[in-house]
Amino acid sequence: MKKSFYQFALAYRGGGKGDRHARFAEAMFHDHSFPKTSGDFDEISRYLEEKADADMPAAIFDELWNAYEER
Repeated sequence: MKKSFYQFALAYRGGGKGDRHARFAEAMFHDHSFPKTSGDFDEISRYLEEKADADMPAAIFDELWNAYEER
């Protein structure tokens, strides 16, 4: 069974402050309304667009999503 995007992205937590993927993962972790069980690009993308959090930019989401899909 494939992990949810949330579970995948948590692996990036703990990186340095200059690591954009780590900042995204940390912000996602602290966002209690993030769709944690989803593996659907449109659902997560829509959520991020509506939330508009500076620590979870769409460009970083796209990079992480590509890595998620390649797994």
